[in-house]
Amino acid sequence: MRTTIRELVEDAVRTLADTGTVIGPRPDAEALAAHLFGTGLAQLEWDGVPGDGEAERYLELVARRVAGVPLGHLTGVAELAGVEVAVGPGVFVPRVQSEAVVADGLVALKGIRRPLVVDLCAGSAAMALAVAHQLPQATVHAVDCDPVALEFARRNSALRAALGDTPIELHQGDVTEPGLLAELAGTVDLVLTNPPFMPDEAEVPAEFGVYQPRQAVFGGPDGLHVIRHAVRTAAALLRPGGTLVVEHGHLHAAAVPDLLGADPRFTEVTGHLDQYGWPLYATAVRGRTEAATSS
Repeated sequence: MRTTIRELVEDAVRTLADTGTVIGPRPDAEALAAHLFGTGLAQLEWDGVPGDGEAERYLELVARRVAGVPLGHLTGVAELAGVEVAVGPGVFVPRVQSEAVVADGLVALKGIRRPLVVDLCAGSAAMALAVAHQLPQATVHAVDCDPVALEFARRNSALRAALGDTPIELHQGDVTEPGLLAELAGTVDLVLTNPPFMPDEAEVPAEFGVYQPRQAVFGGPDGLHVIRHAVRTAAALLRPGGTLVVEHGHLHAAAVPDLLGADPRFTEVTGHLDQYGWPLYATAVRGRTEAATSS
């Protein structure tokens, strides 16, 4: 009796779970099947028997996922907060955990009629496009220094605009350089950022240490090099009362809130956990410095 698609997927779920590094074994196994058979998940013929070579191709995809190849590099797409973006080798594949970063940012924008938003270290622009999708009245800027990431961001921006979303504005720029987006200084309502935050010598799964672009993962000896610059840039861009949401991962549960708390320009510093209870991101509000109060 030949193996059905359902049986193939169930075997793949067990195989992926055994790695201990794949966060969503079932979603990944199902996404690979939908990709291979060229259909949506709901349209998969679960009790159907794969055609010649299809089972072997599926097992090859699963084996590559076990080896650490990001799911998005295998399927060519990733989804974040209801928005699908193109991804591939050379650009960071957004993690589902980042949906919480976007959600908190959207909460901060409630009641603002025409918010101004900046996504620093934007990569594929997934977070920026998710905000533009949810808030068509927003003006959203996305910044990255890597030309490969920006090319993906341009493709994704054009696709989302063709689907009816408000276009975003893309910039090639380095968050470590002073004066980034100086024309927006003091006017931004929300800064989102998912900068590289792993220490250079940290041991990470192959998905992040081998297949994801190094410059999007590792952030200097302590992992805070880019974050420090992102905090400085955000403080310059935000208006008084504007919000910063910075993803920082579990190693910086104290370091990033402490960094924000030590900056007199920020107040209301709060650390946040992901859905699994691990430290994920921090939020802060741009306070009114003496200069801002007197102006």
